[in-house]
Amino acid sequence: MGSSDHRDMEEMENKDLEETRGQAEEMSRIPPWNKQITIRGIVASVVIGIIYSIIVMKLNLTTGLVPNLNVSAALLAFVFVRAWTKILQKANFVTTPFTRQENTIIQTCAVACYSIALGGGFGSYLLGLDKKTLVRAGVDTEGSPTGSLKEPRIDWMIGFLFVVSFVGLFALVPLRKVMIIDYKLPYPSGTATAVLINGFHTTKGDEMAKKQVGGFMKFFSLSFVWSFFQWFYSGGVNCGFVNFPTFGLKSWKQSFYFDFSMTYVGAGMICSHLVNFSLLLGAVLSWGVMWPLIGKKKGEWFPQDIKESSMKSLNGYKVFISIALILGDGLYNFLKTLLLTVRSMHAAFKKKNVLKWYYVVVAYLLAPSLSFCNAYGAGLTDMNMAYNYGKVALFVLAALNGQDNGVVAGLIGCGIIKSIVSISSDLMHDLKTGHLTLTSPRSMILSQGIGTAIGCVVAPLSFFLFYTAFDVGNPDGEYKAPYALVYRNMAILGVEGFSALPHHCLQLCYGFFAFAVLINLLRDFIPHKFGKWVPLPMAMAVPFLVGAYFAIDMCVGSLVVFVWSKLDSRKADLMVPAVASGLICGDGLWILPSSILALAKVNPPICMSFFPGKSS
Repeated sequence: MGSSDHRDMEEMENKDLEETRGQAEEMSRIPPWNKQITIRGIVASVVIGIIYSIIVMKLNLTTGLVPNLNVSAALLAFVFVRAWTKILQKANFVTTPFTRQENTIIQTCAVACYSIALGGGFGSYLLGLDKKTLVRAGVDTEGSPTGSLKEPRIDWMIGFLFVVSFVGLFALVPLRKVMIIDYKLPYPSGTATAVLINGFHTTKGDEMAKKQVGGFMKFFSLSFVWSFFQWFYSGGVNCGFVNFPTFGLKSWKQSFYFDFSMTYVGAGMICSHLVNFSLLLGAVLSWGVMWPLIGKKKGEWFPQDIKESSMKSLNGYKVFISIALILGDGLYNFLKTLLLTVRSMHAAFKKKNVLKWYYVVVAYLLAPSLSFCNAYGAGLTDMNMAYNYGKVALFVLAALNGQDNGVVAGLIGCGIIKSIVSISSDLMHDLKTGHLTLTSPRSMILSQGIGTAIGCVVAPLSFFLFYTAFDVGNPDGEYKAPYALVYRNMAILGVEGFSALPHHCLQLCYGFFAFAVLINLLRDFIPHKFGKWVPLPMAMAVPFLVGAYFAIDMCVGSLVVFVWSKLDSRKADLMVPAVASGLICGDGLWILPSSILALAKVNPPICMSFFPGKSS
C-alpha cells in the first residue's frame, strides 16, 4: 500500500472520528424536552400554520389535490426564526441558540395546524352539506328531506373539529416504537424533512441554508408580484391569464391550457414525475376522448334538456367514473396494506426478544385498526389513503340511515373516520422526523396538540374567508370545490341506489374499477424498472372532474425539475424544494389581499378575454 493510500486512510479515519465527536457533542447539547418548545417557536408555528391553512384551503377548493408541504414548512420555519434572531441581535438582545429540535417542533406544530384545513373536509364532505351543493346536485330543494342539509357555520364546525381531531392525534401514540423503530418504516416525507433540518443545523449547513433561503425569497416575491399582476386582467367571467388559450380555443373549451398558476407549477416540482404523468394521462383520457364522445350521446344516454350539474347528465359520468377509479385504487391498497400488516405482525411474533405479544394486544385495543392500516401504508408509500376509509363509512352509514337522514349521517360519519385516520398518519410522519433529528417524542406530541388546537380554529376561519368572498362550489368559477359534489352524490347513491345513475354509467364504472385494480396488480408484479412507470389510478381520477389545465401546470413543474436535474443535478437537489415552496407561498399569500378586495367589492379593472377571429 502506497503512502498516498495511507494518507487517504488516515484522512477517512480522522473524518469519521470528527463526525463521531460531533455526534457526541450534539447529544450532549440536546435541550430537555420542555426547553424544545419555545415562545418564539409557537409564534412562528401560528404564523406559518395560518399561511399554509390558506394555501391548503385554496388547493382544496380549486382541484382538491394538495402536495405534501412538510419540507416546505420546515424551510419556512428556519427562515422565520433566523430572521427573528438576526433582528434581535442587531438590536443588542441576547437570543437562545436555534437548534434542530426547535426547528422540528415548529414544523410539527405548523403542519398539525394546516392538516386540519387539509383533512377537515372543507372542500368535500362539510361543504357537501350546504344548500348550494344540493342544488348543484340537481336535487329539488322543496321536496328534499329537512335532515339532508346542514349549512356551514363557524361555531359547529369548530366544535366538530375539536371532537374528532384529538381522537386521531392520540390513536397511534402507543404504536410509535412499533412503526418507526421495530418496522423501520421509511415515511419518505418525514425522512426528507429530517434530512433538510439536519442539513441546516450543521457547521456546513449555513452556506446551504443561505442559498435555499435566497432562492425561496426570490421566487416567493416573483410569484406574489405575478399573482398581483394577473389580478388586474381578471375582471369578469372567463377573463385573465387563468383562461389563456395556450393551445387554441378548441382545446381551451376542453380545458387544455396553461393557466399560469404558480401554485400548481410549484406543486408539480414537489410531486413525483409519475404523479404528474398520471394526471396528464387521466386528463387526455377523460377530457380529450371520453367526455367529447359521451357528450355526443346527449338525447340517447341522458336527457337533452337536463341541467349540466345533474347526476343524470354528463356530469354523472364524470363524477361516478372518477369515484370508480378512486375506490378501485383505494380498495386494492387497503387490502394490500392489510395483508402486509398481517404478514409483518406474524413475522414479528416469530422473532425472539421483540415486540411482546401483550404489547401489541394493548396497542390494538387503544388504537383504531383503520388508523394503523393507513399509517402503515403511508410509511411504505407516502400516500395518505384516509379519504378512502371515509368513503367506506359514507356508503355504509348513508344506507343504514335511510332517505330522511342518510345523506347527512353518511357525510358526518365519513368526516369522523377521515379526520381520525388522516391526523394519526400525519403524526407518524412528524414522529419519524423527530426520531431522526433527536427530538423528544414528548415535546413532539405536545406541539402536535398545540398545532391541532390552533388548526381547529384557524381552518374554519380560513374556509369562511373563501366562502364569503368568492362563489365557492360554482362549477364555472375559480373555486369549483369539485369534491363537495362528489361526496354529496356518493351519499345520494348510498341512499337511492343505482337508479341515480344515467344510462350505461354503471357499466363504465365497473370497467374503470377493474382497470384500477388491474393496473395496481401490474405495478406490483412486473419488474420494478417497468413497474415504476405504471400510472397511478388515484392521480388519473382527479382531472376527470376538475379538467386538464392544472395537470398541464403540474407537468410544467415536472419539466422544470427534469431539465434542471440534467443541467446541474446537485444544485437541483438543493434548490428545488426552496424554489417550489417560494412559488406556492407567494401565490398562496396573494389570497389574503385578493379576498379583502373581494369583500370590499373592489373588482379588477380589466377583462382580458379571447374570441375566435372573424373570417375574411
